[in-house]
Amino acid sequence: MNELELKQLWQTTNKKLEENLALNIKLEDDLTRVKVHGIIGSMKPLKLFTIFIGFLWVVIGAGYLGGVFANTYQEANKFFLYSATIQVVLTAIALGIYIFQLSLIYQVENTDPILQTQKKLAQLKVSTLWAARIMFLQIPVWTTFWWNESMLSDWNVLQLGVIASVTVAAIILSIWLFLNIKYENRHKKWFHLIFSGNEWSPLMKSIDLLDQIKDYEPDGNVKI
Repeated sequence: MNELELKQLWQTTNKKLEENLALNIKLEDDLTRVKVHGIIGSMKPLKLFTIFIGFLWVVIGAGYLGGVFANTYQEANKFFLYSATIQVVLTAIALGIYIFQLSLIYQVENTDPILQTQKKLAQLKVSTLWAARIMFLQIPVWTTFWWNESMLSDWNVLQLGVIASVTVAAIILSIWLFLNIKYENRHKKWFHLIFSGNEWSPLMKSIDLLDQIKDYEPDGNVKI
């Protein structure tokens, strides 16, 4: 075998190796897409259940509060009325976010380009954090809904100080959580206590899987 034949054999072998490598990359990417589609799909039941319960809560709460504002506002306990109103409004906002998330989940397809899927997962991640922030803003109103006007005249300073302290602590906690629930804090223990299970774990697993794919074009197409 002369030098020219050896060179041609080397070129042919090198080309086949490159083709096999490109094929393996494409197969791995396709398998990752299928995995991500399945993992994200596992979030649907919980999202649907949460939306159903949240919808009932908002509809029933809004109907009741609307009746109070329209018919018995003067006689109503204002502490309860305004606390419940804030709670229902915040729940309605979170419900809208959950509906947006569900629509994103149904849009994730295993045939989508990688960048397109990554953008949808990024939107899911950001909206999940915002939903948690908004829900934690409800904490203070759970400490005030049972207040009534007679407390202000019948209770002593110590009693009023205790309940006021609880509410102030709840306000501080809710503001702190609102400001600190960020993706950068995902490795902290308190973050893990809040975000776990099917609300967060499938999303993080999917993001990690896609992050392992490094060899793709800017338009999301795998190099082959």
